[in-house]
Amino acid sequence: MCNAQQLWASSTLRVKTNHATILHMKCILLLLLIAVSPSLYAAPSTFSPTDWPAWRGLNGDGHAKVVKGLPIKWSETQNIIWKAKLPGHGHSTPTIVGDRIYLATADIKKEIQSVICLSKDTGNCIWKSDIHKGNLVKGGNKHKSDAASAVVCDGTKLFVSFPNNNKIQTTALNLEGKVLWQTTISDYVIHQGFGTSPVIYRDVLISKADSKMIGGAVVGLNKNTGKIIWKINRPKYPNYTTPVMVTAHGKKQMVFAGAELITSIDPLTGKKHWEFPGSTQECVATAVTDGKRIFVSGGWPKNHIAAIEADGSGRITWQNTARVYVPSMLMKEGHLYATMDAGFAACWDSATGKELWKERLGGAFFASPVLVGERIYATNLAGKTFVYSTNPKEFKLLATNQLGNEVYASPIVSGNRLYLRVAFKGKSRQEFLYCIGAK
Repeated sequence: MCNAQQLWASSTLRVKTNHATILHMKCILLLLLIAVSPSLYAAPSTFSPTDWPAWRGLNGDGHAKVVKGLPIKWSETQNIIWKAKLPGHGHSTPTIVGDRIYLATADIKKEIQSVICLSKDTGNCIWKSDIHKGNLVKGGNKHKSDAASAVVCDGTKLFVSFPNNNKIQTTALNLEGKVLWQTTISDYVIHQGFGTSPVIYRDVLISKADSKMIGGAVVGLNKNTGKIIWKINRPKYPNYTTPVMVTAHGKKQMVFAGAELITSIDPLTGKKHWEFPGSTQECVATAVTDGKRIFVSGGWPKNHIAAIEADGSGRITWQNTARVYVPSMLMKEGHLYATMDAGFAACWDSATGKELWKERLGGAFFASPVLVGERIYATNLAGKTFVYSTNPKEFKLLATNQLGNEVYASPIVSGNRLYLRVAFKGKSRQEFLYCIGAK
């Protein structure tokens, strides 16, 4: 009896030991996998509060950190820290990480699409990297650019999308301009043009390419390799919106509008949280949120702003017929602000849609406004920047400033300086990047 019990105990001990050994080996294997391969669930990169690493800034909402000393007045001879001559032609809004500025440009005559890196302190060119040579996509709207996508940065790499060879191509570069990988997102049939920027969420790079006639795609890529993780096919409509991460109804979600849909997805998997009719076909503006609702706008075949509940119910809280087609809107403390394409500034109550004020600024607007504390900076096509108050009770214009005579790229703010890509257009056309700050 005693021998049988000893044998049973010895056998049980060996089983427990084997189980423990297997579990230990699994843990080691898991740690090795984490060590040698990047995780799609890695923590997000850490940026300075004054970095502007992507389209519409740190949080994709057009808000800049308030730093004392940002001027409201400037001219060619006042409050210009530096002025840098830019090669080629582009609508790409600059991005800033650390002491460097990145933007895209295109030499139309030579058919070269490039990324440029400038010094934030001096405006001097650090490097220029040619991404595509030849095969520019012909046609489109007279306002279109072959370099309209913002260059986005995760702190160690850069990502940019160009229309080329009748496809949308997304490219990764290191911080010295060396191409790391390039992935075709979708075939592309041009309508107006292409201006969608990539979006980074953890180790997934989301690239979107809507196209008429053939349909397009939203694709999640491993940002380190360019390999496709997931893909969502899109309707056969032209559309130009850049997706954005928002927190609404207590859930982090990536949202975008257009092609007659408003869509929310999980950017890690591509799984749709919800998708409902609610937008018009052609939209350009990036969505914003007040924490409960998603606000989208579009301009063809109808003009509209729509507020849709972000809880998956599909309920449209309110909508109107304001034309906010190209410039993205701003949200601040329950109030929705917009610079309308036709040159008006407007403010609505985000919960009810009640118009609180609407005032003419003048000119046409393609660039999106930026919000700095209690002020909005908005630049029109003719190069005039309007600075006005966010006071929802009344419109108050604080300053107007003129640089160049053509602006498509949106102003950005880093610390106490504003950066503006402008062109002087006459018999010839030349672009400059201005660094504006108190002097």
